[in-house]
Amino acid sequence: MQTIDLTRKVTPKKVNQKIDAEIEQSLQHFQQQSPEAIEERIAELDTEWDVSRMLGLNAAVLSLSGVILAATVHKKWLWLPGVVTSFLIQHSIQGWCPPIALFRQLGVRSRQEIDREKYALRDILRGRGADTLGYK
Repeated sequence: MQTIDLTRKVTPKKVNQKIDAEIEQSLQHFQQQSPEAIEERIAELDTEWDVSRMLGLNAAVLSLSGVILAATVHKKWLWLPGVVTSFLIQHSIQGWCPPIALFRQLGVRSRQEIDREKYALRDILRGRGADTLGYK
């Protein structure tokens, strides 16, 4: 059973197409590379931060900053963790929040997109070629 990639669902088609093109370009490049280079790329993909992880880090940094500023500068800074928390709630319910759009524009991928490239690279290693965009 294939799960729905909510990040792709809420991302503009043009941004998804750009990310897809980058995945295809990477796969075409690695089809010509040694098995060691492909294994190295797979290891890189295992450590690549996905959009949800980036959102979590962003939320933690901004919330902590708001609390510190509220404690040291002025209580009005408590609005910052409030807004950030509402974004996390929105993301949990809808699969989208305003920072996601920015991260996607910057090319941050969903876990499913990262895994698609990784599994296609494994297929290349097995001599089967790469069918990365089977989700279209």
